Parts: sequence; C-alpha cells; structure tokens
Amino acid sequence: MHLVVTFFALYRERAGLRQLALELPDGGTVTDLTDTIRQRFPNLAPPDVKIVVAVNAEYADPDLALHEGDEVCLIPPVSGG
Repeated sequence: MHLVVTFFALYRERAGLRQLALELPDGGTVTDLTDTIRQRFPNLAPPDVKIVVAVNAEYADPDLALHEGDEVCLIPPVSGG
C-alpha cells in the first residue's frame, strides 16, 4: 500500500524532509510503519522513545491496521512549560 507520512517539528528536522512517500505491505500496522521509519532514519528517535503516530487526525495504537490513502503523521515528544 502507498502512504504519505508527514514529519512534524523535531522529526522533520532530523529526517531532513517534511513528507515521505512510503510503501508498506497490505495489512501493515502502525508498528510496521514505525519499524520501517526507524530503519530509514536511525537518528529520528532513540530506541526507548515511542514514536507517536496519528492516522487520519486521531492518535493511533501500534496494532492499528493501515489502509491505502490514510493520512499518517509522526509527532515527536513535546516538553516545556
């Protein structure tokens, strides 16, 4: 399946791009997506940091199945006060 992944804030800086066209096997999950992203961009986030994913403007569980055309965004951790 074809997906376009949007990187926000720190992830955009570390990846060096705003969006990425990505192919995943049909039936792929959010975990499959983040595993693929981590392989392509090993410095995106430390292994112990969970990459937060939004699918179609909703936070997504790791086992959520993705579908062709889903709007996928990677949201880095936020800190501040």
